[in-house]
Amino acid sequence: MTLLALAVSGRGIVDPDAPAVFADDEAFLRGRGAFETLRVYGGRAFLLDAHLDRLEASAARLRLPPVDPEPVRALVEDALEASGEPDCVIRIYWTPGREVDPEPTAYVLVRDLPGDLEELRARGLSLFSVLVGEVSGLLGGVKSTSYALNMVAVDEARRRGADDALFLGSGAAVLECPTSNTWWRRDQTLFTPSLDLGILAGVTRGAVVEVATELRYEVAEGVYPVENLTAADEAFTTSSVREVMPVVAVDGRPIAVGQAAKELQAGLRLLTAG
Repeated sequence: MTLLALAVSGRGIVDPDAPAVFADDEAFLRGRGAFETLRVYGGRAFLLDAHLDRLEASAARLRLPPVDPEPVRALVEDALEASGEPDCVIRIYWTPGREVDPEPTAYVLVRDLPGDLEELRARGLSLFSVLVGEVSGLLGGVKSTSYALNMVAVDEARRRGADDALFLGSGAAVLECPTSNTWWRRDQTLFTPSLDLGILAGVTRGAVVEVATELRYEVAEGVYPVENLTAADEAFTTSSVREVMPVVAVDGRPIAVGQAAKELQAGLRLLTAG
């Protein structure tokens, strides 16, 4: 992915190849920052309000200075205009600023879309499970820049020949993937782990619940062992960048490809066009 544009609070549009983050920013020193990732369709940032709401909530949980959404929204618009790209990915970061002179800072990055999304959708994802146990109640559901575990898990999954990792909690309960929510279908019911487990309340997850209801699927949230997932009629993940992505294997055990993922993907795209 290529960095197409960068906007920084107090500085406006910045050369993407120029230094932008201070080395003593606490988000860099200790991973104490919040961020959001969202898709842009036809020049419109999809569900931007929901992402800004979640950014504010994450910042509050991390004890960061409050987010003022309007200046951040303006940075998003400026960065999109500077990028000249109507279909892309936005990342918004909120940091506490420098240790010597604390001043909260917003960064808005515009990147191009990964080139392999439709190839992945056509063949489906393979997952490798990683047991992480209980999710911390202090930071469960927070989208923070402390992403080392997530990225190491993805690297390990790829080393094992899979595309992505699947986090399992106590009792091998299904949690989420490092950058997406997990789903599976049995008959006309779609199952997904409960937010009470401390997983991220995905914005796309919420949109898919809306689409699923319109398609007359039942949605069940709860605590489910991984065996429920591997025995499902089909499975998929949801995220802002990948949207609805079929899962075809977990730990080498195949899962059939079904119609729900295709229907939900089509329904999600209808929402993005609205």
